[in-house]
Amino acid sequence: MPTPFDPHGGPSDDRWRAALQVTRAAIAIVDAQGRWLELNPAFERLVGREAAALHGHPVFDCLLQSSCAAMQRQLDAAMASEEGVEAEQHWLRQGLVLATPIHAVALRDAHGAVQAVMLEHVVPNTNRDRHPLQLFADAIAHDLRAPLRSIDSFAQLLGKRAAARLDDTDRDHLGRIRNAAARMGGLLVALSELSLAMRAELRTAVVDLSLLAEWVIAELREAHAADEAIEARVQVQPGLRAQGDERLLKLMLAQVLGNAWKFSRGCGGIDIRVEGECDDGLMRLRIHDRGCGFDMQYAHKLFQPFQRLHGPDQGGGHGLGLAIAQCIAQRHGGHIHAQSQPQAGSVFTIELPAAPAAESAPHA
Repeated sequence: MPTPFDPHGGPSDDRWRAALQVTRAAIAIVDAQGRWLELNPAFERLVGREAAALHGHPVFDCLLQSSCAAMQRQLDAAMASEEGVEAEQHWLRQGLVLATPIHAVALRDAHGAVQAVMLEHVVPNTNRDRHPLQLFADAIAHDLRAPLRSIDSFAQLLGKRAAARLDDTDRDHLGRIRNAAARMGGLLVALSELSLAMRAELRTAVVDLSLLAEWVIAELREAHAADEAIEARVQVQPGLRAQGDERLLKLMLAQVLGNAWKFSRGCGGIDIRVEGECDDGLMRLRIHDRGCGFDMQYAHKLFQPFQRLHGPDQGGGHGLGLAIAQCIAQRHGGHIHAQSQPQAGSVFTIELPAAPAAESAPHA
């Protein structure tokens, strides 16, 4: 059972408070109703507010609106548990959003009754703290990429040196070997990206989503430059801005725009439109395509890892791209959903925290 907590003070409580002031860990105390009781200097820096201004006010006032329900669930779970509960929370700090893992544990009196809840910012800094998926992805990426490169290189070398002795069936077999190695390499990259999306520390700032979308489209054009038969028409609305981690938001857009590009290739040309607007503190970004679409009865599988709604002959890949995109949106306190009809294209709507009004106008 956790150490008893005396909300009325006393000698031992004074020593405990003194320790709070000097520790480098960010620690705060809230009551059973979620109101601030104590914040040490490190937690003040985390939320960008002084303890004196917060005392007695709800902790929810410092959170992104979409994160309030998650905080209430975490507090309820912590008060019902002896071990504590860890969850990621999204703090509003000087107009920006900071996502941090928070460990909540109940503080009880000598009779076991909950007196308060301690919140502590968890800083993962060792392999022991890393997510099992991250360790797994790093391990297989390290151990498998080298032999995959060897398989591809030797298959290519064999194809060149024995070209005169190979018939069409032999060349097809070598092509299948190289394609399989490329698919496995792509899966390893995707697993690493999923690990990054799940565990990377968020460094939030005002992000120009229009610029990121143009950047991703330029990369897609370059990657498919050899396919001259495909005409690509892309429109990106300027001035679309949100709060978030630029590196992760670019990865998110790469997955969604790459998906739109991939499933439009066999549908009479690529036609993609990126637009959006701010509403009630949210940036709603919509990505339209006129690709092959999908049946909405399978929409619940769309963002699940390794779920594919299309086969390889239709452009289906490893089934991780949209799972990565959804993970990144949710870590920013947002969400992605889609609407589609078979052979009529799709619309992916991405909801993210909007940039502050003073910073949302396009820069010169």
